[in-house]
Amino acid sequence: MRRLWGRVVVRTLAGLLLAFSVAGGLYLRGGAPDTRSGMDDARQAGLGFLYATEQQRAAEQDAKNKAMAEAQAVAAKARAAEEAVRRNQAASRSRVDIGPIPESCSVYQGNRAIGCTLLLQWGFGLDQMPCLDKLWTRESGWSTTASNRSTGAYGIPQALPGSKMSKYGDDWRTNPATQIKWGLDYIKGRYGTPCGAWSFFQSRGWY
Repeated sequence: MRRLWGRVVVRTLAGLLLAFSVAGGLYLRGGAPDTRSGMDDARQAGLGFLYATEQQRAAEQDAKNKAMAEAQAVAAKARAAEEAVRRNQAASRSRVDIGPIPESCSVYQGNRAIGCTLLLQWGFGLDQMPCLDKLWTRESGWSTTASNRSTGAYGIPQALPGSKMSKYGDDWRTNPATQIKWGLDYIKGRYGTPCGAWSFFQSRGWY
């Protein structure tokens, strides 16, 4: 009887021990956190951040390169335009005999002095004054009342009709400044410079 009871106790303890072992194994397999998976996620997140940062730097550098290229293109166009103006001015001076260039407007008197002063205000240089002087000397002798009987052109710049000069004042019939302003505006818009107008006049007899 005692032997039988001992065997039952031993078997019961063995069963309980086996049950605890199985439960412990299941806990260790299923319940313990997977540290390797967490490390992989962190590594991927870090690589993603570095990739995004590199892309941003590349985009910024690309934008800087484009801006620099555009600035260089604009500067090149500006230089080309300036060079073209210099060539045109040199060619214009070489085509016409403009005579000596005055040092200042003080060498002129009367309507010519007014014309020289306004010439500078219109953005031209003194090198253009000899051309303007020759042009309007031939056209009107710098007289505010000069009139062409055949065409009706009037005033210092020989506007046709003379009433066009009212753009700069109602006193266009007698005021030399009003007439000269209109004449310079006309020359600048059509020929660019007085020397350009004088060159045209020499080849055509009118401007």
